[in-house]
Amino acid sequence: MPAPLDEYPIHQTPLSMSRVVTSDKNFYDRSYFNALDQGSLDSDDSVFLVSGFGVYPNLGVTDAFAVARRGDKQWSVRFSDALEERSMDLKVGDGYRIEVIEPLQKLRVICEGDDADGLGFDLTWEGTCPAVQEQPHLLTNGFRPQIDASRFAQTGSWSGVLSLGGDDIAVTPDTWMGSRDRSWGIRGVGDPDPAGRLVDQVSEGFWWLYVPLRFDGFSIIVIMQETPDGFRTLNDATRVWDDGRIEQLGWPRVEFKYESGTRKTLSATINMTASDGSPVVVEVTPRTGIALHVGGGYGGDPEWSHGQWRGRNWSDRSVYDLTDPAIAGRIPFGVSDFSASATCNGIPGAGLFEHASMGRHDPTGFADWSSVAP
Repeated sequence: MPAPLDEYPIHQTPLSMSRVVTSDKNFYDRSYFNALDQGSLDSDDSVFLVSGFGVYPNLGVTDAFAVARRGDKQWSVRFSDALEERSMDLKVGDGYRIEVIEPLQKLRVICEGDDADGLGFDLTWEGTCPAVQEQPHLLTNGFRPQIDASRFAQTGSWSGVLSLGGDDIAVTPDTWMGSRDRSWGIRGVGDPDPAGRLVDQVSEGFWWLYVPLRFDGFSIIVIMQETPDGFRTLNDATRVWDDGRIEQLGWPRVEFKYESGTRKTLSATINMTASDGSPVVVEVTPRTGIALHVGGGYGGDPEWSHGQWRGRNWSDRSVYDLTDPAIAGRIPFGVSDFSASATCNGIPGAGLFEHASMGRHDPTGFADWSSVAP
């Protein structure tokens, strides 16, 4: 049967829009958002929110999540449902939906709360710079593609109400900002694929840096990926001016300061070059962190993963104590997103700091999976 999207002249293959061009079960189509209060980044009561929505056509699943942190607590809410058809109706069951008010500029994201101590929100996103297409993202483990995807990213501001732990927090665009991305392609989703030969070809490591930041009049978006020997397989650094100009910033060099005995980043300096040859130096300080694999469904989450079938109109909610040794012990073995304060050549700004350094990475001196900073 045709899909509703077949009414529109948007086809790129002879297939109906009810199908994607590959039969790979790992095909996905996802939105990601984060929100932070730039005025309270230094506060112990600072709130950081991450949320996402995904569609998995070859699994017949759609799902969404939201994770928020304040203090030593992390709230999580997850939704999953059957994907009956591909359409422009962006929702999961009765609990989560996205309304596209103005494509590439303005969205409304709604997560229904459930009780006095839970997490819910009704927030409107407005881009403060144009959305920018990133370089294609390809990650292989030997012969096998693990990620083969396209993405665009954007910084912006938020307005609305965030309910967290019994408090209704007014979200105003003068201080609440963040970033979002849209990605689609191949990425491990649902139940794991059989390991097969990869049992005998274990990855030596994974190194990744993603830093979208907002400053007065412009945004900077840096995305990098390297193999264990430091060979860079993804390099994309741009300055996106509010008036629409996009400036490439060359080949970033990054200096990290890690907390002794860990791989937790205390600060990072990103050295880039403007189109006129002048230096662009960004200093980043991570603030409140969310462990994406603690209730968020990202790799290593033992409770739920994106695209996993949980039945129709399924939802689940949790509150985690990050001081609990059982939870704290999991955090180093996955990716965390951090709200961050920053400067660019002395100009103050803020945004997201996402860094994964797992296993061997020669440029930073980590020899294997057990290595930590001195």
